[in-house]
Amino acid sequence: YQLNREPRMQTEFRETPGEMLDQYELNKEERTALEQGDIGLLYVLGVNGQILMHYAAFLGIAWFDYLDLMRAGIKKHGPVRAGVYAMTGGGDGFTAEGNKR
Repeated sequence: YQLNREPRMQTEFRETPGEMLDQYELNKEERTALEQGDIGLLYVLGVNGQILMHYAAFLGIAWFDYLDLMRAGIKKHGPVRAGVYAMTGGGDGFTAEGNKR
């Protein structure tokens, strides 16, 4: 969120990303995803799509590429693990009725 909103943070991330990320309690997977700009993994880890789309724009990723990267992240890393986009039931359907189709 702060990276999306604060020019100082953006400059710091561009110039010294490691130092900027040191300010946060991130596990290795989270930190690596941010350092590598891995939109798909960040999505699977549960980063909110509104925040993630601004981060993608910050990285210079076009909208349709951003959407493709999220889909690719699911294929590579599995279903979304946390947050409002968390997938349950294998992601086949959102309701019991939908799963019967």
